[in-house]
Amino acid sequence: MAVEITSKIVSYSVKKAVEAPPLADENPLTVRIPSRPEGTLEAVSEKISYVGAEGRKKVYLLVSFMPVEGVLNGKRVVIERPVEFFFPSGQLSSEHQWITATMRSLSLAARGGYVTQAVADLRKVAWDKGLVRCGMNRWGKPMFHDSEVAAIAWSIQQILYRRGFLDLDGNQVPVEELVSRYAQRLASGHGWQPPSAEELERAEREAREQQGGPAVVGHCPECNGELIMMDGCPTCYAGCGWSKCG
Repeated sequence: MAVEITSKIVSYSVKKAVEAPPLADENPLTVRIPSRPEGTLEAVSEKISYVGAEGRKKVYLLVSFMPVEGVLNGKRVVIERPVEFFFPSGQLSSEHQWITATMRSLSLAARGGYVTQAVADLRKVAWDKGLVRCGMNRWGKPMFHDSEVAAIAWSIQQILYRRGFLDLDGNQVPVEELVSRYAQRLASGHGWQPPSAEELERAEREAREQQGGPAVVGHCPECNGELIMMDGCPTCYAGCGWSKCG
């Protein structure tokens, strides 16, 4: 509609577009997923073998992953999270019922956003049947755990580490790094690859040098890690537990 102007124009201003309010931050690590989504999910199948007081046992586990959206610093981001831990029914027996129950609990923890702590707690479970041998550490030495539960929890940690969700010690990778790794995966078509043992050892050595770490007095006869003096006794700095004083 045309408007006739009958007076002198003394000033004017351009009406600015109304800016949308910034998005509220929503950590994609803690976004609750109500249930497993329908359809196909990417999954990792793992054969776990361990040896305890009752001999060698083998079980198969499936861990499913899915992209989860969130908001960081006002921007929408996407990361990959584990959402389901599954124990195939063909292995079910009375001695494996606890594994099935544990996998269901872990699935709930994964969809609730606290799977890292749940797995760490399972690694602390102990029993009275002696140690359980399962897997190898970064120095190629056998790993011993306090129970079958702890052994399987360690195996799950390794799956999540190789997927880039946890670090080598089972700690949560920062969400910013998860965003970067998922974006890189979409761009290249390849997932994040864990560093080699040599790269890890070099990074640890450089970190100790920068922090003015303890002097190295030799190498561990068990894992070939570096020995440092602790309470006047050469002790393995790598953490395998060896000490010259017993």
